[in-house]
Amino acid sequence: MSATFETEGRTGSAPRPPAPAVRRRTDWGRWYTWAVLAWLFAPILFMIVFSFNDPAGRHNITWQGFTLEWYANAFAYPDLNEAMFNSVTIALLTMVIAGALGTLLGIALGRFTFRGKQLTNLVMFAAISAPEVVLGAALLSTFLMLNITTGYWTTVIAHVMFCVSFVAITVRARVITLDPSLEEAARDLGAGPWETFRLVTLPMLFPAVMAGGLLAFALSIDDYIITTFVSGDVNTFPLWIWGATRVGIPPQVNVMGTLLFAVGLTMAVINIIAARRRA
Repeated sequence: MSATFETEGRTGSAPRPPAPAVRRRTDWGRWYTWAVLAWLFAPILFMIVFSFNDPAGRHNITWQGFTLEWYANAFAYPDLNEAMFNSVTIALLTMVIAGALGTLLGIALGRFTFRGKQLTNLVMFAAISAPEVVLGAALLSTFLMLNITTGYWTTVIAHVMFCVSFVAITVRARVITLDPSLEEAARDLGAGPWETFRLVTLPMLFPAVMAGGLLAFALSIDDYIITTFVSGDVNTFPLWIWGATRVGIPPQVNVMGTLLFAVGLTMAVINIIAARRRA
């Protein structure tokens, strides 16, 4: 009886506190994570802060004072406005086209087995891992051999080409985790293939489709190397910034970068909220 009582007492006793060494490692890991995040977001923070700077000369690299003048005159440079317009429209077209093609490709790779599937995976990952200089030179050679003048639409084609793989991988990862019994239940209740896809499959895939589309948008609007090869006479936001570095980058660049970051952050937050509501 006493042995049993002692065993039960030890079993019901309060758990021991964690060892100091474990707690110390956890604290170091937490600080390391915050340090990495601070390192990653520091350039964005500097861009936002210097959008409110009042530089005395051409170069906006030292803090001179606070002002809202550049937000009031954000569109003072017509060529910068045109470059930003080109970047945004190209990125939107890339998001839509690469999102549609990548979604279909991701569904096919995640759900079906067909001849050439491994080759498709190889080509898809090769497009992601290949250096952008190689992709840009290859695309430029292709356009020249086909006697296609480089410009706005060749830039769209090039951006769609290297963004499709990112969307397909994102969607395929979601397709693999889908519960097939939900689609089977929809078909048992009389839904056809299109109704099942539209009402059951697509809503479950929508967070992955949106994530892939936003990734394609970010990759497109940020691209410089491939765009240099295939843009021709068309100027984009990254190309304009590189050209302006020779004479000094105006504060309007920081303003447009801040606004663009705010729009992208808003779209990401909306996607997260929508995904949580569906969950």
